[in-house]
Amino acid sequence: MTMRPGTERKLLDAAEELFFTRGIAATPIDAVLERAGVSAATLYRGYAGKEALVAAALTRRHDEWIRTWDDAVARAVDDRGRLLAVFDALDAFRSTPTGSRWCAFLGTASEYADAPAEIAAVLHGETSTLRERLRDRAVPLVGDRAEVLADQLLLVVSGSLAMRLRDGGGDTATARAVAAALLA
Repeated sequence: MTMRPGTERKLLDAAEELFFTRGIAATPIDAVLERAGVSAATLYRGYAGKEALVAAALTRRHDEWIRTWDDAVARAVDDRGRLLAVFDALDAFRSTPTGSRWCAFLGTASEYADAPAEIAAVLHGETSTLRERLRDRAVPLVGDRAEVLADQLLLVVSGSLAMRLRDGGGDTATARAVAAALLA
């Protein structure tokens, strides 16, 4: 039996809010159920357990992030702007109701030394997507160096997200400057 879309949305909203602000290990599934206003039976009708719910919340978040990034790319006027649009997207995503202190994917990865398969797959997919999209946008600017530049930019993006834990505020101005220097 499947879950009704409205019920699933409430459950994913609660999971995302609690897991990605309090931490996955620190959030008991009962807290998610209480916040969502659903029963355990309802949860298990749609998800095998907590890890499957985490994976679903991450997948939904990834889809929202990609839409935000696509919007930023669409506003860019040239190839350089399309590549650096990742920083516009990071700033825009952070200001949304589902934005968070830093990165749900990095946070999740930090909680699992050996992530369950469904979570590991989502984490790997998110990293691969980020790397591939950066590489594809770098090709018109640097040609054969695109793969290397994508890895460098992935490090800059990840570092920018991690810095949000240290200073709590700030935008991506420093990361953008580092990325621009890599293009010079």
